[in-house]
Amino acid sequence: MAANEYYQNPAQAYQSHAQPSPLGPTPYSYDYSHHGPSAPSIAPSYQTNDPLDNRLSSPPPDPSHSNSYSDNIPLKDHSQTRIQTGQTGWASSQNTAYPPSPESQNPNPALLPPRSGRKKRKRKGFFAGKVPWFVYFITLVQITVFIVEIVKNSIITGSPIMIHPSFNPMIGPSTYVLINMGARFVPCMRTTYSPGTKDPYPESPWPCPNTTSSLSTDPNNQCTLGQLCGMAGFNYSHPDQWYRFITPMFLHAGIIHIGFNMLLQLTLGREMEKAIGTIRFAIVYLSSGIFGFVLGGNFAAPAIASTGASGALFGILALTLLDLLYTWSERQSPGKDLLWIMFDIIISFALGLLPGLDNFSHIGGFLMGLVLGICILHSPSRLRKRIGDTKSSRHKANYSQVGSETNLALVSGALNETNGKGTQVTATAKPADLTSFAKQPVGFFKNRKPLWWAWWLIRAGCLIGVFICFIVLLTNFYKYRSECSWCKYLSCLDITVGGQNWCDIGYMTFPNSGTSSGNSRRALDMIFGEALRM
Repeated sequence: MAANEYYQNPAQAYQSHAQPSPLGPTPYSYDYSHHGPSAPSIAPSYQTNDPLDNRLSSPPPDPSHSNSYSDNIPLKDHSQTRIQTGQTGWASSQNTAYPPSPESQNPNPALLPPRSGRKKRKRKGFFAGKVPWFVYFITLVQITVFIVEIVKNSIITGSPIMIHPSFNPMIGPSTYVLINMGARFVPCMRTTYSPGTKDPYPESPWPCPNTTSSLSTDPNNQCTLGQLCGMAGFNYSHPDQWYRFITPMFLHAGIIHIGFNMLLQLTLGREMEKAIGTIRFAIVYLSSGIFGFVLGGNFAAPAIASTGASGALFGILALTLLDLLYTWSERQSPGKDLLWIMFDIIISFALGLLPGLDNFSHIGGFLMGLVLGICILHSPSRLRKRIGDTKSSRHKANYSQVGSETNLALVSGALNETNGKGTQVTATAKPADLTSFAKQPVGFFKNRKPLWWAWWLIRAGCLIGVFICFIVLLTNFYKYRSECSWCKYLSCLDITVGGQNWCDIGYMTFPNSGTSSGNSRRALDMIFGEALRM
């Protein structure tokens, strides 16, 4: 009976159930007033003491309200409802309640930046941004070679580091092991003459790579020059191991030596490679290292054995200095940056004056880095603005281009804009990259300003000048052998300690022919015990 009355008068039943509960709303109550204009203002609450009864006693849906409630179903097409409610604009043409993206509403898609040029979320951490492959590779090679040095020294001398006949302050292998593995050592690279003469040094026994004694009668001090130098195919009459200008970059004198170099290489060198690219960085790194050893081979004492990547890192330090000067106006605190760089340079050159360090490698590497930096780095910021290239030289992406002048539309600061007549001006030309330069080399030089030509002539002059200087130094090393009497003071302090002047260390002097071989042996002991620099 109750059920029949319910279905016979559904409106009365609906009102009876709409009375508020004395217990207040329950979790099963639902307010339909939030579902839009078509929803009723009455929020029915069907509840009983038993939640199960509350669910089972819910009335059937009213057919008169089914269409209104069904419009509020998520993800349903509401276009017809919007038209009926009088909505205009983007809401009347969209099948979703969300506003459209700016790209779909922009009438001129050309104003949008290209998808490839949009900024991407940069990863944080040690591998963020570009990967400096060359720094990682060269560091791995140098660490591997140093491990080989330690292992070889341990096998042939019985100790991983040099402790006899003297202790290596760098905490590393014996100097004779380093010579045997490829350190820059002039007697292994050319015929060595007595000072001021054209007479070769007399034949005399040399220390063996495995020597641990300073006694001239020790069998380990009775080796030939070829046994000390090592490498295959040694020419005793005309030593010509020219590759010793290259191999020392991969050798280090000890843990302290390689530790400082790798620290600088993985910080300053890593950031510089990420900024200028792997190819440019590798060119400066290798050229600076080689040029430093060539300069030292000409002006350093002939008995000095030199190793390490310090010359190459000084070239990178020169690039950092140039980059600071080029972008001075764009830096937040350029004065502070300059003080730190100058502090590093002065301290490094000052340490090169001490015995055990080859300052000529530092000087040569720094000079080569400066010259190559002028050639491969972007022009100074002020110069770039004067020649019309408004792109900042600190943008890393610019180094993928030749450094050409931009189109007038790019100079004006917009890809697409309108002129005074209302005509749209479109940037049809892009900065010339390597591909376009190879296709149209003549077009690359069209419409250049005189200042642009002057700066490129300076670059070309620097490149030609450093190449000529490199050839002259090599020719002097092997043929003319001209000496500089005052150049040695660039790599030493003119002081005497223990009866030995630091600037006289490394020059091989032999007694007269009537002197016994024992005295000659002791002279060589003094040379190799004091003069081998790293």
